[in-house]
Amino acid sequence: MAGDRRGPVLPRYRGPLSAALTCALRDGGALPDTAAASRADPYGDDLQLALYTCYELHYRGFDGVDSGWEWDPALLAVRAALEHRFLAALRRDLGDPGSLDDLLSGLLVDTVDGGGVSEFLEERGTLDHLREYVKQRSLYHLKEADPHAWVLPRLSGRAKAGMAAVEYDEFGGGRAERVHARLFADLMADLGLETYYGHYVDVGCAEMLALVNAMSLFGLHRRLRGALVGHFAAVEITSSPASRRLAHAMERTGAGPAAEFFYSEHVEADAVHEQVVRRDVIGGLLDEEPESEPDIAFGIAVTSHLEDRLGSRLLTAWGA
Repeated sequence: MAGDRRGPVLPRYRGPLSAALTCALRDGGALPDTAAASRADPYGDDLQLALYTCYELHYRGFDGVDSGWEWDPALLAVRAALEHRFLAALRRDLGDPGSLDDLLSGLLVDTVDGGGVSEFLEERGTLDHLREYVKQRSLYHLKEADPHAWVLPRLSGRAKAGMAAVEYDEFGGGRAERVHARLFADLMADLGLETYYGHYVDVGCAEMLALVNAMSLFGLHRRLRGALVGHFAAVEITSSPASRRLAHAMERTGAGPAAEFFYSEHVEADAVHEQVVRRDVIGGLLDEEPESEPDIAFGIAVTSHLEDRLGSRLLTAWGA
């Protein structure tokens, strides 16, 4: 296969699964054994990086990797095995996530106890803490809203219209300089960080990889469209108060106007989006497909679970 000359470079491997996959994409070696995925730590660096690498073939690909790999049947079989291991662990660990109404009500409560990442950064975060946080979040924010766009062809009526309206805002309302991924790159520049897409994958922890992978997993499978809607709801509903705290952190540390603007922009935008997502996207989907309610609840629960894991990882490191 001839190599494409675009996209980020292949990440450094972190174990046998990601090593075999990287070698196959780069040099044409043997792909990982699908049976090995069933023995891997579902939340570990090796499996999450391998899955992230598979998914990136559906986004911008990798420099020197042929775009034909995106639909290679053998690679898709490997991806399916990785997905099964990850999804089974999520379903096992979350069990019954509870009622959708209770989950949505819980998201609307902004419990500030000083123990979260945004609280830490607002109150006592340094520029180095902010840089580390931004490097992690760049794995998603430099393609912000892209994973959610997969769900648009799988919705109809009010749910599709509401989702498209929110996505239109995320993509800058038709203005390239207002695309949220571009605004995040401007934030990174204020912090003196590299802004190239995928640059910080090698420093991305397994917990952050898992968060991004969950979005791609839900987005690329039509049967999981309800879970993606639930994930999107969790992100939009909780974004505004967290963004307010992060905007304060950027202002307090003198991070720069673009750094502060990215989060202040999300305070207002996501407060509006939260209403649209709850009323039109979730409401519209439930009107047409009431059977999707457990999947929506699952998507919310997964997002909270993975965000908690990431928050614990960061706060433990900063506390040390």
